[in-house]
Amino acid sequence: MGVVYAAFDRVLSRAVAVKVLDFVDVSGEAGRRLQGEARILGRLEHPGIVPVHDAGTLPDGRVFYVMKLVRGERLDVALDTARSLAERLELFLRICNAVSFAHAQGIVHRDLKPENVMLGRFGEVLVMDWGVAKEMASPVVDHAVVGTPGFMAPEQTRHAASVDARADVFALGVILGAMMSSPAPKALAAIATCARADVPGQRYDSVQALAADVVAFREGAPVSAYRERIMERLARVYGRYRAPILLVLAYMVMRVVLLLWMRA
Repeated sequence: MGVVYAAFDRVLSRAVAVKVLDFVDVSGEAGRRLQGEARILGRLEHPGIVPVHDAGTLPDGRVFYVMKLVRGERLDVALDTARSLAERLELFLRICNAVSFAHAQGIVHRDLKPENVMLGRFGEVLVMDWGVAKEMASPVVDHAVVGTPGFMAPEQTRHAASVDARADVFALGVILGAMMSSPAPKALAAIATCARADVPGQRYDSVQALAADVVAFREGAPVSAYRERIMERLARVYGRYRAPILLVLAYMVMRVVLLLWMRA
């Protein structure tokens, strides 16, 4: 719908990015969408969402808006480099935080994918490209099928007008699957599977619930999406409390040794 250029703001002497329609919009529909994207970004003041500085119309009638120029790399590129699972999960949780904030403002992204996440050179994790975002409370019925195959929830291809925040949960589940190491831990794989269930009602109710399970996994706690076997539970508890368990075992061994020595 638009193309992004690096530009220079001569008034404030700073580099910026400008998104503008790359064609003459005869019908006006593309222009309205770009204006809508700018308004949505203007509402979403969050560290994980790129800020908008200005918006307007060029002399030739094309709509544009000005935003922060993010220098860094896309998430899909970053994942090709060696990163620990802990680092990947931290990135994922920061994406969830930004998307959850948007949902709280009544906005669903509808096109989440690694290519739409930027990792800035100062450590920022920014969710980009809100061009097909939808205001969930809007009275305007949008029947357009939007999104990226492979990341689109099934309902986006069948019932575009009824898409809600759970479509973003689906896309985040796909992203989480792409961020996992192989072979993936069973509990973490179960979280991703639950998030990307075909039926919306079988997914997490919210991005917050998805993120909570990821945090629980990271901290060695049980997750709602996975029923552990007894040996898996014992292994998880041992991994989480290894130091105190070893101390208790050492103390018990010392007591037994002491008792045997005293009897001898």
